Amino acid sequence: MKRVIASVLLFVFAVCLSTAEELKLWYAQPAGQWVEALPLGNSRLGVMVYGNPANEELQLNEETVWGGGPHRNDQPNALKALPEVRRLVFEGRNKEAEDLINREFMTPQSGMPYQTIGSLMLHFDGHENYTDYYRDLNIENAIATTRYKVGGVTYTREVFTSFTDNVIIVHLTADKEGSLSFTADYKSPLEHTVKQKDGKLILSGKGREHEGIPGAIRVETHTQIKNDGGTVSVETDKMIVAGATSVTIYISAATNFVNYKDVSGNENKKATAYLKEALKNPYHKAKTDHIAYYQNQYNRVALDLGTSEAAKEQTHMRVKNFNKGNDVSLAVLMFQYGRYLLISSSQPGGQPANLQGIWNDKLLAPWDGKYTVNINTEMNYWPAEVTNLSETHEPLFQMVKELSESGRKTAKDMYGCNGWITHHNTDIWRSCGVVDGAYWGMWPNGGAWLAQHLWEHYLYTGDKEFLKGAYSVLKGSADFFLDFLVEHPTYKWMVTCPSNSPEHGPGPSSIVAGCTMDNQIAFDILSRTRAACLILGEDPAYARKLEDMIKRLPPMQIGQYNQLQEWLEDADDPKNDHRHVSHLYGLYPSNQISPYGQPELFQAAKNSLVYRGDQATGWSIGWKINLWARLLDGNHAFKIINNMLVLVEDGKGDGRTYPNLFDAHPPFQIDGNFGYTAGIAEMLLQSHDGAVHLLPAIPDEWRTGSVSGLMARGGFEVNMKWDGVQLETAEITSRLGGNLRLRSYVPLKGEGLKEAKGENPNPLYARPEIKTPLISDKINPQLPVLYTIYEYDVQTEAGKTYRFARLAR
Repeated sequence: MKRVIASVLLFVFAVCLSTAEELKLWYAQPAGQWVEALPLGNSRLGVMVYGNPANEELQLNEETVWGGGPHRNDQPNALKALPEVRRLVFEGRNKEAEDLINREFMTPQSGMPYQTIGSLMLHFDGHENYTDYYRDLNIENAIATTRYKVGGVTYTREVFTSFTDNVIIVHLTADKEGSLSFTADYKSPLEHTVKQKDGKLILSGKGREHEGIPGAIRVETHTQIKNDGGTVSVETDKMIVAGATSVTIYISAATNFVNYKDVSGNENKKATAYLKEALKNPYHKAKTDHIAYYQNQYNRVALDLGTSEAAKEQTHMRVKNFNKGNDVSLAVLMFQYGRYLLISSSQPGGQPANLQGIWNDKLLAPWDGKYTVNINTEMNYWPAEVTNLSETHEPLFQMVKELSESGRKTAKDMYGCNGWITHHNTDIWRSCGVVDGAYWGMWPNGGAWLAQHLWEHYLYTGDKEFLKGAYSVLKGSADFFLDFLVEHPTYKWMVTCPSNSPEHGPGPSSIVAGCTMDNQIAFDILSRTRAACLILGEDPAYARKLEDMIKRLPPMQIGQYNQLQEWLEDADDPKNDHRHVSHLYGLYPSNQISPYGQPELFQAAKNSLVYRGDQATGWSIGWKINLWARLLDGNHAFKIINNMLVLVEDGKGDGRTYPNLFDAHPPFQIDGNFGYTAGIAEMLLQSHDGAVHLLPAIPDEWRTGSVSGLMARGGFEVNMKWDGVQLETAEITSRLGGNLRLRSYVPLKGEGLKEAKGENPNPLYARPEIKTPLISDKINPQLPVLYTIYEYDVQTEAGKTYRFARLAR
């Protein structure tokens, strides 16, 4: 036991962040384009910092600046057309069904766009010729710094988006007294005006009309400057600073948005109030408060994979050279950068992170910068629980609650169903109808997938009060499926119809009935709602109704290529490299496919992923990291990491990471960043399959390392250290108490360990009871090759920490 404690003490001292320089994005030149600028945010406000000495650009976002306004995009004609669409699908006339949906299920509104405010520009005469240039983003304190020399004077700029003062703060200094002079003005693509009032420069803008919906958003941006030395004057359209030694710029922005139904707010009063309060706080205290708030979340998780000389290179060069194999700590920077971006774009009380997070320099962002809920929005929040950022999940929960309200009318008017539905896309106005076209938008599972995040939060926290509040959302989604599922005339299973396996089409595989992903999602929403019903002591008759429907769902099927079938029919093409791997939802993020419980399905899922290939769009690569981690293949997961960490360069089509580490679809989509971070966590720790699996999928390249602060379901906080790609020590704190089942590739020793037997008695680790898969009569099913595992149980008490070490053999 003394040796165990000694090992843990060494572990505690060894678990530290990589050097400060390695947790910075840094460059020796200004940003020349938006994907080189550095992102800062406090969830409500975002800013991209270019770091240009002569003409600094601070590109601004406020999370509620969207085009259009409150509206609905339900198409009531769908209800009358639904029986005919189903008849066509069941008769194999899929293209005719697709055409009918495009005529009868669509409206002119495909969702409103997330929009930029514009930029605050700072102009410094004579600063075109500079030396000793440096800029960085320190993700340990969420501050961007620019530093350079002109005429023997060192100029420094610090920028942060304050979590505590709710404004953007820019601090400029010169190391020679009286050397700071510049002008500040706005540029904006919005319909806008600029005026000066009470020492402030105020931009008033209006959100754009879109697809026939008038712009309802009004936004005001207020800028005020406090100076040390020199003078500040404010003219009609600009601010002038002359002869200062240091200045602090405060940027406040707000809109009239109240909620998805209400735009009666007063943007002037809100922006004025934020600025007034911020000005009361001296700069250094504002900075200290901001850092303390941020680090309270960020510092919970540390990862160390070692370091190298390559880590001293500029960030974009580290990405460019990553595949040479000599910069292991870049994987750490990218992991923590994902956590940084989630903290910066999603805080309680705000909007959830959209396709752009909160950073967008356009009026029409790619895919409008909306919420694409056939994977992308969900992927944004995959890291939230496991990387110990549970509170960042709250904005998504609020959106799901609002969609459960808005989507009730959609369910009733379009399908004649109870409950609620969201299709594959939504926006700040919580539209729930079919958008873009049949083979994108005719997908009835968006709400049910989003609702899984509520259940996962419960599994991580054990919070029954939260589950009680979430139950109506879960039940409403399950109610929709109870009404919407229809008996397949051939197979007699209850299936979704019409639907699609996301974004396949147009053509015979576009509009279908009962594709595998749909069946997996239906299983999750029905079975997890049933579990919640029983946990909360709700109506047992309703639980039986859910159970009866679960029994009628299709089983998963293994097809003629030993693959997990994507459709009811064995129609998969092993040469298809489509970016969506939707039928693997049951492997990740769901937990329906286990190497230990369903080995044939597990191997079939692996074969499907092999057929899809290792290259993909940025977000799809993020998903594949998680999938290979779930397949317990750390070396293959690392191969996918190598495919993501390829610099986007002109003339090369395989780049998936921009110079500022934004993920490239291309273009930029933030979900790939979050998918990557979740994938790294999944390689280090898994807790979906009945146990806390320690180091389930680490690659050979990560021979030694340590991690602290990752979360497992059941409220277990996990620290680990490894050497030779094998676990050395683990330290686990139990927040809730209850049985801790450990799974390891090496035997363990530690107080209270007992060999595990049977199912884990901890109810937060209950495994799903799926149907036995159907197997093609053309094959002999394959079985996976798996490492030997050791499983132990420990009875834990809430608040206590338990220490374990590898047992020498």
